[in-house]
Amino acid sequence: MTKVDELRQWWHNILMEDYTNLGEESRSSIVSWLLGESPSRLENLTSKELDVVKQGMEFRYRILTQRYLRVNPNQAYRNLIDRLGKVVILRNKIATWVSMSRDRQRAVADVIQECIQEMLNSDRKIQKEIKWIDQCSKNSRLKNSLLLSAIEEYSLRPIRNQPLLAYRFVNYLRSQERGGMTQVPRAEMLRFISEEVGFDENNNSISLLEPRAIEEYQKNVEWEEKVLLRRLVQEKFENYLESNVGEDALKWLKLYLQGYTQNSIADILKFPIKKVYRLREKVSYHALKVFSLREEPELVANWLKTSLEEHNLGLTLGEWEQLWESITPRQRQIIENVKAGKNLEEICQELKLKSTQVMKEWDKIYLTAQNIRNSTE
Repeated sequence: MTKVDELRQWWHNILMEDYTNLGEESRSSIVSWLLGESPSRLENLTSKELDVVKQGMEFRYRILTQRYLRVNPNQAYRNLIDRLGKVVILRNKIATWVSMSRDRQRAVADVIQECIQEMLNSDRKIQKEIKWIDQCSKNSRLKNSLLLSAIEEYSLRPIRNQPLLAYRFVNYLRSQERGGMTQVPRAEMLRFISEEVGFDENNNSISLLEPRAIEEYQKNVEWEEKVLLRRLVQEKFENYLESNVGEDALKWLKLYLQGYTQNSIADILKFPIKKVYRLREKVSYHALKVFSLREEPELVANWLKTSLEEHNLGLTLGEWEQLWESITPRQRQIIENVKAGKNLEEICQELKLKSTQVMKEWDKIYLTAQNIRNSTE
């Protein structure tokens, strides 16, 4: 059997076990949705890459089964809004903006609804997902469940430590032509893909394919590649921590990445809270000033899109000008040499410096850029 055949059979068995009363057509539709529009791509993946893809499928499946599959459409929709409304970063952004706008009576849920509708109308990734779901199933209720799952998963994808929907909220505000929010009736659900939002030969349905600009972080790198890079960075950093800092630091990191607070970590590990905070400081120091600068700078830079050659250290044009004004003439020479493709030895010879001196200056450049990025986010 091919990898695709094995995966298809594996998911069929899981659905048979989890949902004995689910029809064969519905099971096949869900499996097709999980495998994606081009399952043949899986044949060329390495075992490690395939594991990452399978984790993504499992994550989607959990979202589908926990909140949307075989749930009343109205309740499923409320589940989506409730789930997104509990994202702290997004809720804070929306609450701050609402407090400063002319529509102070609007609730966070109303704004989230409008942001999602804006995504449905303009986001190419969601539009592609809609078309694929429409091919996977003709059952309108199942299509709604699959779409709600896809919206949740897509909205919460981490982009520079923030959910994608937080960026979509900013873009949504920029797209508005007036200070207040577009009025959406409170009792009206979003338009999902069913008979009223289909794609037929006469193009009589609602068009969701109007071209719009898509954020820079979506242009060149597919999501699965980002996940793989993030996983590789995490694995290498975990190995680094265990070897250079200790097992306690590794335990702290794993719990922190699961979303536990410092007090919760202290309770789980049975450590004094002071020790937990010391571990946090150690891990932060090694992550920012050792691992990302000396151990795996290229890997981390590619993951975060902060490489000098391709991404100008992750800075916008205005931020880059700010960096250029902030650094010394020697540091500017180092940047110019790196961009010219020169290695460390060649830079040392040209600037008549030792390698440790060049690396020290590079550390200062990188940390200055990091501070500028953080101050403008």
